[in-house]
Amino acid sequence: MKYTRSLLLVLLLASSLLQAQQQQLHRANQAYEAYAFKPAQDIYRKVLDRGFESADLYKRLGNAYYFNAEYAEAANMYDSLIVKYESEAGADYFFRFAQALRSTGNNQLADSIMGRFAAMSRNLADARATMFEDDRDYMAEIEANSERYAMDTFQFNSRYSDFAPAFYKTGMLFSSDRDTGNLARYRHTWNQRDFLDLYEVNADSASRGTPVKLNGVNTRYHESTSVVSPDGSTLYFTRTNLVNEKRAADEEGVVRLKIYRARLIDGVWGEIEDLPFNNDSYSVAHPALSPDGKVLYFASDMTGSRGQSDLWRVVIKDDGTFSSPENLGPKINTEARETFPFVTSDTTLYFASDGHPGLGGLDIFAVKLAYLSFEGKVLNVGRPVNSAMDDFTYIISDSTKRGFFASNRPGGEGDDDIYSFLETRPLEFDCVQAITGTVRDKITNELLVGATVRVIDENNNEIGSAITDGEGKYKITLDCNQGNFVRASREGYIPSEEYLPASDGKPRIMDFYLEPETIMAGYGDDLAKLLQLSTIYFDFDKWNIRPDAEIEIQKVIAAMEKYPSLKIKVNSHTDSRGPDAYNLYLSQKRAEATVRYMVSKGIAAERVTGEGFGETRLINGCANGVRCSDADHEMNRRSEFIILE
Repeated sequence: MKYTRSLLLVLLLASSLLQAQQQQLHRANQAYEAYAFKPAQDIYRKVLDRGFESADLYKRLGNAYYFNAEYAEAANMYDSLIVKYESEAGADYFFRFAQALRSTGNNQLADSIMGRFAAMSRNLADARATMFEDDRDYMAEIEANSERYAMDTFQFNSRYSDFAPAFYKTGMLFSSDRDTGNLARYRHTWNQRDFLDLYEVNADSASRGTPVKLNGVNTRYHESTSVVSPDGSTLYFTRTNLVNEKRAADEEGVVRLKIYRARLIDGVWGEIEDLPFNNDSYSVAHPALSPDGKVLYFASDMTGSRGQSDLWRVVIKDDGTFSSPENLGPKINTEARETFPFVTSDTTLYFASDGHPGLGGLDIFAVKLAYLSFEGKVLNVGRPVNSAMDDFTYIISDSTKRGFFASNRPGGEGDDDIYSFLETRPLEFDCVQAITGTVRDKITNELLVGATVRVIDENNNEIGSAITDGEGKYKITLDCNQGNFVRASREGYIPSEEYLPASDGKPRIMDFYLEPETIMAGYGDDLAKLLQLSTIYFDFDKWNIRPDAEIEIQKVIAAMEKYPSLKIKVNSHTDSRGPDAYNLYLSQKRAEATVRYMVSKGIAAERVTGEGFGETRLINGCANGVRCSDADHEMNRRSEFIILE
């Protein structure tokens, strides 16, 4: 009986403990789904320490550590997940495990785990897997881009989180959750820190004051990443989604981020409005502007995003409205996080990502915006800007090459710190030039389908090719750091090529006109067109054959010598300028002079005749009294060599 009572007590205690654990997990799950990672993390950890475990628990706890940049702890959780519940660990958890390992310096194991991730994702068109398999030597490339910066500290860091620098007037704006006196009431739940505010500071001199809150913008909730228009009149910034000054959650209880726009009125930011492409069901955040202020770049997980957050852009119209958002595409966006964009005057886009191969956590990358539709690598900017931890919110001045970024690397004053730097050596991008155009028949102007366009370097090596499509169009890219030949060819035609020296890489249109190897001619055809003769000019008010015209007529003579049965008629035409009767007389004299020249060179007189038509057969509307350009009049001053037999 005693044994039975003891057993019953154990069972009751076990049942009570299990019920308590389930209640704790339920509360943790609610916090987790609302991105309240710190409370969820504490509860999950407690449940795990008491000996309760599951694949879901390891996933959630691993993610809670991962998204709070506690990578060593995240690696431990993902390791346990894969060892104990491998069949339930999807590809994303292998990827995050590899990233966490890289952040702890375990690159060899990280590459091994990435290899397993790539094998799992090979048939899923996952950009992260493709990049890893295509560039196994990415660490060598990172090292090649490293040691290009002279690093320095930022004197206004605090023991709190300081990040998101933005150029402003003679100084800068940045975001911070430094103690504002609201520590207890307004602490946010993602990582149990204070809500963020925007601060302004003159950063160019230690003697110019201390950071102060930006006037007119901050609320009791989040204000973070910001950018000011080139004329200084408009501010774009990230803020917690607010409705009637209260946080607004979506259907799942998640409070999203939105980009807001403010106008500078009498020195104070006002007329604050949220942008029309914001939405309660997804976040829109981290604005950046093109140098001319006409394109707004941002990060979002809106519909159409490839990963956890993608980079997007909209055109800012002259009336202040916006185009529809455009995803920047698969060259930049992966299935992971791409965020915190910044654009320089030479249209280099810098951004943070944990989807491209890096050193761990978020790394800073760069790409030429002109290369988004073509080949050309996204480059890791290298050490010391990038580290094994999270490195983000990078900005740089084109004129001084000085800039700032934020990182949560060890050795700082707070959780996130701002660092200043001087770029001592520019990043060397692949120079990729886009060449587009058509290939046509030189005689008929017909578009040629199936023609081949090749890129050949200066050592005569073919380095690329394309085939014209159903509209005779082609698209090809080349390395514009060196000279290249672009050659078009097609069976039955004489190849044509053009040399392109090294250039700045701006896109170029090149149309090719191929001359047929065999010209099929018949009665009524014009040998001038078939032989592509240049215009036969005569001196003003004269009809003697000039040396430049003599060269062109010799081409006709050569054709008649090759085909002894060929008979032609020389038709001479003028433009409409001058008296009609005189133009008729002048054209007749020129036709006769051409015939005499050909006969003098051995062509039998019965094989060639001539007639002048003056201005009676104009090929455009440049008749008497009509204002036309010299080029339009020139089209009418022509000689024709019409086949009679």
